[in-house]
Amino acid sequence: MGWFKSQMWKVLEWTDSSSNTIVYKFPMDGKEIMRGSRLTVRESQVAVFVDKGRIADVFEPGEYKLEASNLPILSGLNALLYQDKKSPFKSDLYFVNTKQFPNQKWGTKNPITMRDAEFGMIRIKAFGTYSFRVVDSAVFLKELFGTNSTFTVEAISDYLRSLVLSQIGDTIAESGISALDMASNYQEFGNLVENYSKEKFAKLGLDLVAFNVENINFPEAVEKAIDERTSLGILGNSMGAYTQKKAADAMGDAAKNTGSVGAIFGMGVGQGLGATMFGATNQATSQPQQQEQGKQKFCSECGAKIGASAKFCPECGAKQTQDGKCPKCGAEVKKGAKFCPECGEKL
Repeated sequence: MGWFKSQMWKVLEWTDSSSNTIVYKFPMDGKEIMRGSRLTVRESQVAVFVDKGRIADVFEPGEYKLEASNLPILSGLNALLYQDKKSPFKSDLYFVNTKQFPNQKWGTKNPITMRDAEFGMIRIKAFGTYSFRVVDSAVFLKELFGTNSTFTVEAISDYLRSLVLSQIGDTIAESGISALDMASNYQEFGNLVENYSKEKFAKLGLDLVAFNVENINFPEAVEKAIDERTSLGILGNSMGAYTQKKAADAMGDAAKNTGSVGAIFGMGVGQGLGATMFGATNQATSQPQQQEQGKQKFCSECGAKIGASAKFCPECGAKQTQDGKCPKCGAEVKKGAKFCPECGEKL
């Protein structure tokens, strides 16, 4: 009888000493579980009994005395075999770690092709981290675990990483987010990928707790275009500012290469180059002046130049008439009329 009792498990528990174990199968070592045994489930753990490959009872954190009352499914499966309340029962016991597994690395091995509204077809690379945890142990055991004795993060990391990377391309296509928005809003882009990926993780009994984008790499030509857009925004985002900048950049590049520029100017071609640059700059600066001159008009009394929106002449003080309107009553008048047809005011 002493030998028989030695073949029974009376205390069932798992102390996790690792940082990457997701599922731990309790080693039976040929022994069986006695009814009335004590089960201890610690925080961030779930205990699952499996009978002949079928998931039976699931226990949340706490201490339990294993009896028919808290083992309804397993007791029902073994009702015909064990009638005695103290009889042992055969079952596999798994402890599932429900804590969060943070700082899981992800990165694109090959560039992702995207269609951008401003730059056309471009390819990008990205990398960052994500965190996950088990929220439905039964679904997780059915979908991914199998019959292993232990299951670690490394065993599933490649598969989860592939889910994340495939979702990045889908997120870019569905959201229509531009390259400039991704470059300046890592957090918002990461939130989009996280929201789109949660459903795929849920089908595995997992929860994608966090998804972080640490860097997005664009082709060199796109990065150069982004830098130019930034510089143009600082200059005022006008065509004149852009022309001045390009002319200044060209002159700066020419100044660096003194040998070739000296030869060009010696042949007389440099003068044309300089004139072209000067003309572009002069045209950019003279456009506002020409526009302002085109808006000027002359006083009807003394003939002095006045602004287009001036109501009185700065020279003689005469009140100015708006084209096509009476200055007194505001009625419409024909061009060339000497008196207002409504109030008789002399125009």
